[in-house]
Amino acid sequence: MQLRHSPSRRTNGVTGARPAQATDDHGRAYDPRVFAVQRTGALAVAAVITVFGLLGFAGGLDFFSTDGEPILGMSSNGLLSTISLLTAAVLVVAALRSPRTASTVMIVVGILFLVAGLASLAVLRTEANLLAFEIENVVFSELAGLVLLLLGAYGRVSGNLPADSPYARPRADDDSPESVPSTPAEFAAERAMREAEIAVVNHVATTDQRRRVEAMAQVHSRGDRRRVWMQFD
Repeated sequence: MQLRHSPSRRTNGVTGARPAQATDDHGRAYDPRVFAVQRTGALAVAAVITVFGLLGFAGGLDFFSTDGEPILGMSSNGLLSTISLLTAAVLVVAALRSPRTASTVMIVVGILFLVAGLASLAVLRTEANLLAFEIENVVFSELAGLVLLLLGAYGRVSGNLPADSPYARPRADDDSPESVPSTPAEFAAERAMREAEIAVVNHVATTDQRRRVEAMAQVHSRGDRRRVWMQFD
């Protein structure tokens, strides 16, 4: 019996395969799955409050009425409808921007929702209730605020973010392994560099020290400065 070779088939579900990566404004690659979750949450909340705001305008609500009219099981007036549409627009714009922008806006708006809901409890059924809130509005405001706050912080608020996180800070040059001295010559160069820089500041540097410090000023990373110094030896 003759065995036939079966060509391997491509698959997108290979175990252990890394997900496709996106690129931020600085050209740094990141895992887009965290941003996808945040973007979906922001657009979902924006869609709900957009419908709420549009129905309020369609009903011709009084702008500053403290009694309000029922809209989607909640109370609303013209002012609340306007704020709802403006908030939805901010969330949509943020969701279409970078991950860091979306996350920051979601956290800020989420906190504002929470504060607005709690503050409205003190003015329910009073003349100071300018947004015509009822207890249903308070519940929705708290829930929407929690959703935005949690999703905005998702994948960002952590003490050990992976390198491909859209919120991981680029590693500084001075933190790279090659910037740390590892040989006796490099340790000696580090000491001499510090002594020369102090001497230059105190105006007691020799000609050689001034020349080396001026050359080091042309580079920025610690490892490169040390290499420039050692080139004069």
